Amino acid sequence: MPMTTGTPRPSFEGATAWFNATGAAAAAQAEGHPTLVHFWSISCDLCKKTLPRVQKFRDERAGEGLRVVAIHLPRGEADTDAEAVREAVAMHKITEPCAMDNEHKLRAAFQHKQGEVPAYYLFDRAGKLRSYAAGAQSLDMLESAIERVLTTEDSKASAGAVETSQNSP
Repeated sequence: MPMTTGTPRPSFEGATAWFNATGAAAAAQAEGHPTLVHFWSISCDLCKKTLPRVQKFRDERAGEGLRVVAIHLPRGEADTDAEAVREAVAMHKITEPCAMDNEHKLRAAFQHKQGEVPAYYLFDRAGKLRSYAAGAQSLDMLESAIERVLTTEDSKASAGAVETSQNSP
C-alpha cells in the first residue's frame, strides 16, 4: 500500500552504498527541513532528462530550507554496479546525498512501487509526506507542491516569530 499524505518520512537505513554523504548525514540534513526524496535509475532515460530540474530545485530553493536526497533504484542487474552508479552521480551532477538501494530496503520503507522511476516524495519540516509524484509530468506537479510547502512553512515560521516577539516581556 503506498504512503499517504501525512505519513512520516522513513529512515534512510538499509542502503547498500552512499555517495556524497552517509545515511546518517542525509538524515541529519533532512531533519527539520522540507525534503525532496527522488528515486531514479541509471537505466532510466526519463530520469536523466529530469535530473537537471531536480538540481535546479536543490540549488535555487536551498536558501529557503529545501533539502534533497537521491535514491538510486536498480531496475535490472546492470543497474546494481556501484561504480557505474558512482560515475552517473558525477556525470549528472548529483551533489546531494545519494543512496544505492540494491536490496530494495529503501523502496520497501517508502512503500514505493517496484521499478517506478522517476518518482518524488516531498516531506515538510516536520517530516510528514505532503506530495508524491511519478512519471513524465511529475515535475510540474512537484514544482507547485514545493512552492506550497515552502510558502506554508515560511508563513508558519514568521507567524511564530511574531507571536514570540509580541509575548516577550
